[in-house]
Amino acid sequence: MTTTGLPSTKQNILQALLKHGQAAANQLAQDLDLSTQAVRRHLHELEADGLIEYHALQQGMGRPQHLYQLSSAGRDRLSPQKYSQFAVGFLDTLAETVGKEQVTLVLERQWQRKAAEYRDRLGNGNLQQRIAKLVQLRQEEGYMAELHQASPQQNQGFVLVEHNCAISDVAESYPSICGHELEMFAAVLPDCIVQRTQWINDGEHRCGYSIEAK
Repeated sequence: MTTTGLPSTKQNILQALLKHGQAAANQLAQDLDLSTQAVRRHLHELEADGLIEYHALQQGMGRPQHLYQLSSAGRDRLSPQKYSQFAVGFLDTLAETVGKEQVTLVLERQWQRKAAEYRDRLGNGNLQQRIAKLVQLRQEEGYMAELHQASPQQNQGFVLVEHNCAISDVAESYPSICGHELEMFAAVLPDCIVQRTQWINDGEHRCGYSIEAK
């Protein structure tokens, strides 16, 4: 779990907003088992710190409802920043030295190496066991990853969701790395069809991948 240096309740609120994308105070209170009044106080303080923002949603004739979401500073506060600036600087220097084509090859080799490492660690279990292990590995690497069943009624298909990106700075400067990540998941699960359904770099609040057995 990424630490923010904030008190635990405020960190939990930021993480809940990261997961939901946006939420009202009463929804956050229910999720975190707190009073709405207490949540509103924390939200006010987080807004004053520039970590969250809100927009008013008018519903009927009553008072507008405030929907809160992370600001860019709030998202940065939750995103693992370890080594990210060094990684971007290194790739920039590499591009200046050997050219962007060579950087592309380096990134491709990196995802191939990472895919091989994941395959070794996933083992030979059934599909659900391997995907669950993949989610665990991603969590250990700083991704707020979750696994959901795409169709619980039919017990068919999975959705891998990542609410943050541990390499967001690198992906912003070198977006091709996101394409490599999709290829990596497909290589790790060769008996599956893996498709991206959501993408943080496309303005959405999380990355999502559908995974179905071939």
